[in-house]
Amino acid sequence: MSGMAITDSSRREEPGVAARVDRRHFLGAATGLAAAAVAARRVQAGPDSGRPNVLFIFTDDQRWDTMGCAGNAILKTPNMDRLAREGFRFSNAFVTTSICAPSRASFLCGKYAYRHGVRDLGIKLPEGQKTFPEILREAGYRTGYVGKYHLGGDEDGQKRFDYWGGFRGQGRYEQGEQHLTDVLTERAVNYLREQGDAPFCLVVGYKAPHCQDGARPEFRYAPRFTKLFQDVAIPYPPTYEGSYEKKPECVRTSLGRTRWGWRHATREMFQETAKSYYRLIAGVDEGLGRILEALDDLGVADNTVVIYTSDNGFFLGEHGMAGKWLMYEESIRVPLVMRYPRLERAGVTVSEMAVSIDIAPTILDLAGVPIPTDMQGRSLRPLCEGRTDANWRTAYLYEYFGGHNVPPIEGVRTPDWKYIKYLPHKDYGVVEELYHIASDRHEMTDLAKDPQHADVLGVMKELLEQLKFETRGTGL
Repeated sequence: MSGMAITDSSRREEPGVAARVDRRHFLGAATGLAAAAVAARRVQAGPDSGRPNVLFIFTDDQRWDTMGCAGNAILKTPNMDRLAREGFRFSNAFVTTSICAPSRASFLCGKYAYRHGVRDLGIKLPEGQKTFPEILREAGYRTGYVGKYHLGGDEDGQKRFDYWGGFRGQGRYEQGEQHLTDVLTERAVNYLREQGDAPFCLVVGYKAPHCQDGARPEFRYAPRFTKLFQDVAIPYPPTYEGSYEKKPECVRTSLGRTRWGWRHATREMFQETAKSYYRLIAGVDEGLGRILEALDDLGVADNTVVIYTSDNGFFLGEHGMAGKWLMYEESIRVPLVMRYPRLERAGVTVSEMAVSIDIAPTILDLAGVPIPTDMQGRSLRPLCEGRTDANWRTAYLYEYFGGHNVPPIEGVRTPDWKYIKYLPHKDYGVVEELYHIASDRHEMTDLAKDPQHADVLGVMKELLEQLKFETRGTGL
């Protein structure tokens, strides 16, 4: 075997340096998850001076590196940066399924898609699946939803929230003389201004920067952003050319290059797509600023938990691709910033692995509300408070159930390694990929068929089955 012990991110040997894989230690990262999850249920009481308000804001298709605080030197996001400066930025945040509806259901329910049952678009959240806003409502919170829902129609939303300002499907950016982002921001601000003494929980689901399906141009930003980035060249990703052909045939054949042809087929098209995508994010950041200003004006900012993230990432020409679904970094990594002044720490970057199923238990924990035992995520509160946790996850399971011309996918991401397994689909059997993320962050060199990494591959396959067993009750 070559490479490093898979869970040891402090040692940075390059592949090819002999090191032994300690299977018991590595698989312990998985087997310890169940016990750690049980411990995480023992939530502490809420703040003595009252329960916090909750504001959960998420975008659609925003990748992790589209914030100034995440190192983006071109896209200015002062309000996202403000949340990170006044709170916490999770530098390794991931979704468990990279597609809109399943990911949103995981946010709300704190469960993997395999458990909550929303495994693709067009599927209503099952009746028996309770969301964190519903749990908060039972605890005395007033709840509201604004924006893209994608988990059912108005009837379902009105049933699950006290205030319903959402819409089904993708929605359209043109709203008369207004842009959809501005309309949703206005609804959110109005909701905040109408709250009384009872604590509130507001969920805001922006459509941006998702494309407008069936429209040309696809990424329709508000006209006031037309000149933004006009004299700037967006850097081409290192994998813009020459990487697509190296990917497995099942990926190249099933995903095809249709969306690439719409968005990145020429360098000029890449520039226009990337700039329009950035302009939509700039619009969201502007809206976020208005919402934060409203909290300040109302005098409730110090007692409000604000969490900002996205339901999945997005390819901007990496590996010759556009869209998401696949398990490459651009698709699964998302921004995650959080502010709650009562935690008394600020400007902290948390490097531990956070995943989408952690949102619900984190919110319930901070609200002092017991976390249901069937939630599979863990509260991020201990990490924010600086408490060390030897049992914190060092691996997470990714699952995608197929569709949209992409085969079903299972995989494992650790701090240093990634294993991707494409399940049988059409004319293909099982296909595997293995990447040493620590030294190959652009996923250029697939090591799955390299004899020198056979031991690593074997351990990652074992870990996949262990995680499936713990999260689904199947596997092994």
